[in-house]
Amino acid sequence: MVKRSIVRIKDIAEKAGVSTGTVDRVLHERGKVAEEVRQKVLEIARELNYQPNLLARTLVNNRMYDIAALIPDPGQDIYWQAPKTGIEKAEQELAQYGVQVTHFIFNPFDAASFKEKAAEVASLKPDAVLLAPIFYRESLPFFKQWKEMKIPFALFNTHIPDYEPLLYIGQDSYQSGFLAAKLLHYGHPQGGTFLVAHIDVDLSNSSHLVNKEQGFFDYFSRVESKVSYPLLQVDLPDSNSQEFQKRLGELIKENPGLKGIFVTNSKAHTVAHYLQERAMTHIKLIGYDLMEKNLEHLNKGTIEFLINQNPKGQGYWGIYGLADHIAFKKKVNPIKYLPLDIITKENLHYYIEADL
Repeated sequence: MVKRSIVRIKDIAEKAGVSTGTVDRVLHERGKVAEEVRQKVLEIARELNYQPNLLARTLVNNRMYDIAALIPDPGQDIYWQAPKTGIEKAEQELAQYGVQVTHFIFNPFDAASFKEKAAEVASLKPDAVLLAPIFYRESLPFFKQWKEMKIPFALFNTHIPDYEPLLYIGQDSYQSGFLAAKLLHYGHPQGGTFLVAHIDVDLSNSSHLVNKEQGFFDYFSRVESKVSYPLLQVDLPDSNSQEFQKRLGELIKENPGLKGIFVTNSKAHTVAHYLQERAMTHIKLIGYDLMEKNLEHLNKGTIEFLINQNPKGQGYWGIYGLADHIAFKKKVNPIKYLPLDIITKENLHYYIEADL
């Protein structure tokens, strides 16, 4: 094996015929350098495959970088354990660079809890914030406040582009809804009624779920077909309530042509349980997330497909994106869309065994 030598700033300077100070200014984007010289230095750096020594850079700075992670409580909704695990993994890996993460946990079913923790974050003035803005209206004032305080923030799970976060990590919600519609359509070329179900959420305050629904409806608006695809939408309450079973039962009874249900969050298993108890095998079900209860029904066939949102990766790459910006001074792409992975019982084990 050929051992590759480390490329130093000095090596680039010698080849470019400039001082090391000039190279440093170009690579770290500080100070004025003639455009011709800047381009020459960058070209040579690429040619030599220069890789900055990030550890050395942070040690020279001799400071800690504080990231606040404002995330829902996994104890209230198990879905949020995965992004929390991803955040903790990134935190462990970045500790050597002086990056530390403080967790601020709020109740995902209580907007007041979110506001309390977000205010606590603002009072501590961290270097950056990672959050899941599941309460749209309550998030906006804090976005404005953090902008004024010059605190960069990254969003995961829910994209709110109007306030220009540093970056968003997650799926394209609209396209995932479009994909769900396409899967149901392919399975029912002879037509049928399809239902979009939002379960236990305040839809007016959940922009990402609205985008999923829009993607679903838009797909069928573009389908050229001689058969009919009536579409329905419902907001269902807590799945543990009698009202949930009553309303779902009424919908199924009133729509005998119902062939498929698209659940817009991680609670497809609640509908699957209802269908299983009543031996309703004619209704195909699509949902999100590789949670234990969802996986059980996927393996049984009660759930046809799960769309994997990679919540662990959302937390992990969210912290890394912020660290790149505040500690390593690297440019960060404003959007990191994660793949729309279609999970079936046949390919499930590949995703379960994957780390991220």
